[in-house]
Amino acid sequence: MIVLLTRRIFGLVLTLIAVSLLLFAVMALLPGDPAAITLGTSATPETLAALRHDMGLDQPLIVRYGHWLAGALAGDLGTSYTYGVPVAGLIAERLAVTLPLALLAILLSVLVAVPLGVAAAARRGGVFDIIATLFSQMGIAVPGFWVGLLLVLVFATSLGWMPAGGFPGWESGFWPAAKSLVLPAAALALPQAAVLTRVTRSAVLDTLHEDFARTAIAKGLSRSRVLWGHVVPNALVPVLTILGLQFTFLVAGAVLIENVFTLPGLGRLAYQALSQRDVIVLQDVVLFFAALVIVVNFLVDLSYLVIDPRLRAGGAR
Repeated sequence: MIVLLTRRIFGLVLTLIAVSLLLFAVMALLPGDPAAITLGTSATPETLAALRHDMGLDQPLIVRYGHWLAGALAGDLGTSYTYGVPVAGLIAERLAVTLPLALLAILLSVLVAVPLGVAAAARRGGVFDIIATLFSQMGIAVPGFWVGLLLVLVFATSLGWMPAGGFPGWESGFWPAAKSLVLPAAALALPQAAVLTRVTRSAVLDTLHEDFARTAIAKGLSRSRVLWGHVVPNALVPVLTILGLQFTFLVAGAVLIENVFTLPGLGRLAYQALSQRDVIVLQDVVLFFAALVIVVNFLVDLSYLVIDPRLRAGGAR
């Protein structure tokens, strides 16, 4: 087990370094000079050269990459060209919005999708199965930003139950801040719940046909006990895989929803950094997203080892 964990951690570190190198190379190829964009068209060549020196843009790429990577490992992500503040503080501030939004969306997705998927598999061809199929098809087909606009029209404009957008900040109180995340979380959760419902249904159906499930039923155990006590735990591996992918997508891919609801999250920060050519902010945010994907996938792999002892035995070999 220790050997297996060591291999996974070593692979995680190598992957992070490779991603950071690729990311830095791609950012270096983006058109435009950050110093020229910051100063504008009226800047003199001397002023432009001085700013490029202050930004470190006059150094070779490999030197700039080494400084950036060393700073990132030490927790220093540099200073934003646009805002003039440390990027680490910007990311932490925006993460306080994006992370609760993603967690609430994934919670709503699980609460809807897992019971519906299990019920659809347990009553294949029945009412729940038909509902689950229709829900999956509609949820996958309908864009999340359109769902967000529809939720605003119904629950904010017509009924007045929820705010239409914006984020008052956690300092205004838990409920006002959480309330502003409900509609965007629901808009994010719908397509994820649709996918998770289909995966849960398929995984439970496959597990129901395993020998151990048929044997448990033949021994006289009730169908509900077999379903929840034996089948569902053994069907969790594909469900956890999808949950891991969905969580990272919800953190990194909520740009449209954050713009629809004018939420000051990480996705909106990345979009603003791209439009303002704030390269240091953009590459730090993208690196954070990449690191999050890698770490979450690593944790999902570890959860496999906890759930299924056969994987521990196979990894040891």
